[in-house]
Amino acid sequence: MSTQTVGTAYRPSLGKRVQGWLAGRFAMIVAVLVLLYLFLPVFYTFIFSFNDYRKSNIEWRGFTLKHWANPCGAAGACDSLVTSLEIGLLSTLVATMLGTLVAFALVRHRFRGRGASNILVFVPMATPEIVLGASLLTIFVNGFTQLNGWFGTDLKLGFWTITIAHIMFCISFVVVSVKARLQSLDPRLEEAAQDLYAGPAETFWKITFPLVLPGIVGAALLAFSLSFDDFIITSFVSGNETTFPKFVYVSYLRGIPAQANVIGFSMFVIALALVIIGQIVGNARKK
Repeated sequence: MSTQTVGTAYRPSLGKRVQGWLAGRFAMIVAVLVLLYLFLPVFYTFIFSFNDYRKSNIEWRGFTLKHWANPCGAAGACDSLVTSLEIGLLSTLVATMLGTLVAFALVRHRFRGRGASNILVFVPMATPEIVLGASLLTIFVNGFTQLNGWFGTDLKLGFWTITIAHIMFCISFVVVSVKARLQSLDPRLEEAAQDLYAGPAETFWKITFPLVLPGIVGAALLAFSLSFDDFIITSFVSGNETTFPKFVYVSYLRGIPAQANVIGFSMFVIALALVIIGQIVGNARKK
């Protein structure tokens, strides 16, 4: 048999070569498609923030920078953004503190009902938001009715009911995040500190807290994003108060203004920058 015949006999067909190429790059192709799918709405938001529309920001009318020059041009856009930021920061602060304390109690202490508490922590996460929103609305309305009758007050749905609701569902996410961080710590580090005559408080602030801090920060960022982005529960308990997601939904009925796209894309860029900075700081600490 000649060399040419042998080479031809063992040359893979075009179909097999294509199949081998796809098999070697399947994971990369799927990753690219998933990223395109995830970032398509963000790309749409960015493009239509430059749309020179008149009444409805749905069809492309032309390019303009006036919306970026005046992101508060749409009535109520910046007011709703400020409200969302205030609620997000306040609910994140309270939920992070309470959730961190609960996580330490569940991981570091033994008490009656500890197993049931571990299970109940997941209940707000597993409950549909529409059920939570309707339940909280019932609680607030009944509670306000009783308090208004007893004390002659005029309590209504608004800023504080939204904040209380956000704290409620954010605590579970904080507990789970901080708890996972605590369970991954090496107990020998704290034991070594105690062997070197460090007291409980000194061990906590110099060893435990710095190690848990990345988990607490991550939990706080998660809580803030959940609070800022929430619409379903907020729509039940907000009353006449308008958050940014609620503003976008109401505006959708008559066409989302480009200023909302400007604000939304700016928040995405800020969140992305925080993630990148966190990765850089984390890599620097590892090195």
